[in-house]
Amino acid sequence: MPRISGRTPVQIRDVEIITDVSRHAEGSCLVKFGHTHVLCMATAEDRVPGWMKGGGSGWVTAEYGMLPRSTGQRMDREAAKGKQSGRTQEIQRLIGRALRAVVDFRAMGERQVRIDCDVIQADGGTRTAAITGGFVAMHLAFQHFVKVGAMSAIPLKDTVCAISCGIVEGQPVADLDYDEDSTAETDANFVMTGRGGIVEIQGTAEKEPFSEAQFIELLNLAKTACGELTALQKKALGL
Repeated sequence: MPRISGRTPVQIRDVEIITDVSRHAEGSCLVKFGHTHVLCMATAEDRVPGWMKGGGSGWVTAEYGMLPRSTGQRMDREAAKGKQSGRTQEIQRLIGRALRAVVDFRAMGERQVRIDCDVIQADGGTRTAAITGGFVAMHLAFQHFVKVGAMSAIPLKDTVCAISCGIVEGQPVADLDYDEDSTAETDANFVMTGRGGIVEIQGTAEKEPFSEAQFIELLNLAKTACGELTALQKKALGL
């Protein structure tokens, strides 16, 4: 059965990664997964959180947010409400974990990179787009550290990206947009390294439980998609 978008089951949306979109941030990119657009900005700091001082290691952390008109109806800024939603906290922790999985913290020294991921336009898969673009912004921030002589080499062990996969009308498919995500029987997010290592899998059956065989199908779709995303990340970074 054809997908709502007309894509094949393995086909991801058109992905674009535009680097250096900010004159102020040490690393920045605008990542587009179809109609999902996320601005990723990396700040490079010659300090670490207080609880890490004196340990000789660096740190990477992330924040995530959705702009008021990133969706069909305006939403209030969370800052105006005085607190972040549970969803926001969960997503930014995921982004941080994903990025930290490929960093050599001892090689950083006592320095920190903070990634801000702001959703400009949402059409499904904002967290996976944020991880994919967040890595590019982080890499650029590390390039800055090397350029100014603060580091001798980029302290990364691998690349990392993420993709959503799910079962829609009984069909395993890759890179769900909002229409598919809102009707999916199963929805899963895969965070993977460039070498194929698995960082995290978030999978949920929205209706009937899914089988092990279906999970393997989703995993294989994710591997293929993440291979494509890794190539796009490297192209954007000139690697």
